[in-house]
Amino acid sequence: MRVAVTGTPGTGKTSATALLEDEFAVAHLNDEVRDREFWTERDEERDSLVVDVQKLAAWVDEEYGEAGDSDDDGGDVTVVESHLAHLLSADRVVVLRCRPDVLESRLLDRGENEAKAAENRESEALDVILAEAVEENGVDSVYEIETTDRSPAAVAEAIRAVVAGDREPSAGTVDYLEYL
Repeated sequence: MRVAVTGTPGTGKTSATALLEDEFAVAHLNDEVRDREFWTERDEERDSLVVDVQKLAAWVDEEYGEAGDSDDDGGDVTVVESHLAHLLSADRVVVLRCRPDVLESRLLDRGENEAKAAENRESEALDVILAEAVEENGVDSVYEIETTDRSPAAVAEAIRAVVAGDREPSAGTVDYLEYL
């Protein structure tokens, strides 16, 4: 089973999934994009790489098998983590969410510039990644997890519940429109 863990930068994907590495195969896709050069150009304005999603998806399928290859019993689980993970084939998609003002503070604290932090704050308020995840994977495969006041360990536990089938799909349960 492949579980995509996605969300706007700053929602806690890397911190939470790092705590799952002893239990599941975990691919931190942003590292792979840089290390394996799965990008086509550098966006200087945003200080980011433009990812070749097709090459990344092909590598994930080759390295970890295709989504749906194993039973959904949690036995053979790959967790793919990135703000782009929802664009890859997955059995379940976990969208981490964080209150936009807190998200912006987290990004500024880790050294992002103000424009990039503000853009991500707005993206989170507008549910951009959630909408893409539902469009790509269907509403019945998407699970939102609110991370604003949760520790990485609590978020990891919520992801484990998704893997185990102990949590129902929950797309559309978090609303941040008031932050626009």
